Amino acid sequence: MNDIPIYINGLGIVSPQKTADDNRFLEEPLSCLTNHLRCIEPVYKDFIPSDMIRRMGRIIKMSIAASKFCLSDAAKNSRESITTGIVPEAIITGTGLGCIEDTEKFLTSMIRDNEEFLTPTSFIQSTHNTVAGQIALLLKCHGYNFTFVHRGISFESAMIDALTQIQAGELSNALVGGSDELTANSFAITTRLGFWKQKPVQSLDILDDKQRGTIAGEGASFLFLTNEKHEHTYARLTGVTAFLRPLSHSELRDKLHKFLATFGLIPNDISLVILGLNGDQRNDQVYKNLLETDFQNTLPACFKHLCGEYHTASSFATWLAARVIREQSVPAVVRFGLRQPPAKLDHVLIYNHFRDNNHAFILLNRP
Repeated sequence: MNDIPIYINGLGIVSPQKTADDNRFLEEPLSCLTNHLRCIEPVYKDFIPSDMIRRMGRIIKMSIAASKFCLSDAAKNSRESITTGIVPEAIITGTGLGCIEDTEKFLTSMIRDNEEFLTPTSFIQSTHNTVAGQIALLLKCHGYNFTFVHRGISFESAMIDALTQIQAGELSNALVGGSDELTANSFAITTRLGFWKQKPVQSLDILDDKQRGTIAGEGASFLFLTNEKHEHTYARLTGVTAFLRPLSHSELRDKLHKFLATFGLIPNDISLVILGLNGDQRNDQVYKNLLETDFQNTLPACFKHLCGEYHTASSFATWLAARVIREQSVPAVVRFGLRQPPAKLDHVLIYNHFRDNNHAFILLNRP
């Protein structure tokens, strides 16, 4: 594989925070007394034809809006005309559960109508690749279109695919995204499984709460990856790796050191490490152990108090890391501990795991 650098030249996100405003970087973080976070949804008629909106589920609408935010941002940051717009060569998405709202609608109608007089719309839109397909239809993008459904590493799998194809010279750019939605039924089921905190907490304070579980979340985040660096490039996406639950802390450390060594780095070279801390003690101890053994001199940050826990939450972390590198600033709301940011933020590492089963490292560098 050729060592072709890959850059993030556009970002777009719909989340439970005020992330749609490009000029304000988590300056007014939102906190509420809850055990689940829902997205702040934009005005969809600005992105989607009115006659299509009513037939689309929330995850589709959120993803289309995030993807259009991303491509508009990429157009501003490139040499191309904003009015011409950008049509990506490929659309690659990841999702843990897909369009569960439409799945629920279809199954409910099957039960209610005794499997008769069923309309196909909800069934057609319940498939996991509907998001990527609808984005392609609206953009008139006829290129490579793929969706990864790999539980807690779905977004990482999408990025690995894009990295591989761009470095192999098969693509020069790709629109890559991760999205998952929260519904009342899915929240109720996972609550019974013990995923979430039983009593509502202030979302910004979940790391201090001693209850078992965390808070549920949702979101849609997209990146525009290219093999060209521009004046306003956010960051270089250097590497991504994913793996199943390590058997021990020493195995996790070994994977970390091997991953960083691939790019000539050691843990002390990392300027900022963004961890998937979510307030569940069973979940967080893995991160705390790594902080104690390998990142004693590195500024730690967290993000799930802003977006909640979901399969593709690492897409929010990637948006955060890219913004941090371009702004050369770490918002106070994401800092974990009392350590101050370094003068330069050259290497940012994201480490996330989903329920200690699916683990991943994502490395971003200053372009």
